[in-house]
Amino acid sequence: MTLALRLAAKGQGTTSPNPMVGALVVRQGRIIGQGYHLRPGTPHAEILALRQAGPRAHGATLYVTLEPCCHLKKRTPPCVPDILRAGIRRVVVAMPDPNPSVQGKGSAVLRRAGLSVTVGVARAEAEALNRAYSHWMKTGRPYVTLKAGMTLDGKLATATGASRWITGEASRREVHQLRREVDAVLVGVGTVLVDDPSLTARRGVRLNTLASRQPIRIVVDSRLRTPLTAKILMQQDKAKTIMATTAAAFSARRSAMQRTGVEVLVLPAVKGRVSLPALLKELGRRGMISVLVEGGSELNTALLKKKLVHHVRLYVAPRLLGGQDAKGLIGGKSPAGLASAMTLHHVTTRSVGDDLVVDGELS
Repeated sequence: MTLALRLAAKGQGTTSPNPMVGALVVRQGRIIGQGYHLRPGTPHAEILALRQAGPRAHGATLYVTLEPCCHLKKRTPPCVPDILRAGIRRVVVAMPDPNPSVQGKGSAVLRRAGLSVTVGVARAEAEALNRAYSHWMKTGRPYVTLKAGMTLDGKLATATGASRWITGEASRREVHQLRREVDAVLVGVGTVLVDDPSLTARRGVRLNTLASRQPIRIVVDSRLRTPLTAKILMQQDKAKTIMATTAAAFSARRSAMQRTGVEVLVLPAVKGRVSLPALLKELGRRGMISVLVEGGSELNTALLKKKLVHHVRLYVAPRLLGGQDAKGLIGGKSPAGLASAMTLHHVTTRSVGDDLVVDGELS
């Protein structure tokens, strides 16, 4: 199953909104077929593994990281009938499919047909791999990761907004890889006005070549203050941008934005600001299952207060900036007591270059 999970991970960044799935066909201790799901509309991992195994699949064992599908509400045929036709004797599954159209049904059909079915082998690892897909299936909203590069004393930028570059080159290269793996990158208009980022995913030693896959760039801008010359509005033929705004934005400004090829999405307002729950609901409706937040303390605060962040990734540079007026990771007022502090769970740390990377989940 470990090898099947490694195969599944090869679909990182390309399978959305489908899950990442890997499969192996094993006979007498030898792998005779393997495959992984690459992108929507292409054959599922099980089908590819069975095709490679051919007639040798009869009487063999199928290892698969996600419960085989049995429904017709998708672009490709269900996998269960092909498994039965191939004469597979045993199926070992890492995790059930959280999709209500499948959830337990695929395994049940296989058992009724007389196959031995085992579910739960390396389940924790499989669930971690597909946590964005599972969250989207259960809630209809994307899985949100808040990412920040910061100093050791928790500062994102100086009082004047200068932040380039707090972290090292190795961290920045990893962030570009991270962008290629998510469906969307989200920032607030404040970040656009101060930093003028392009938010594209780039590759190469100097990060000067656009990656083949780009996340959708989303700016939360309730009054459309983003300049028409902003980098995030450029290259719409290669990297799409959505401006999330409210009815308070002037119609002439909306039209000017749209002429650049940018989509203007008008959403409900809450105290004059874009409703973030409404935005995430709309992104989920469009099939975006993962969002990377690269904003400043204001957007971070709004998302955290609404409990809309699920994962935090911090790139911590070995620097001390100091200053009460420097920009921190989270803005607003501090809670009165430590009992109100947000606690990260399942925390891991690792080094990237000279920086420390901290990952943790918010319940």
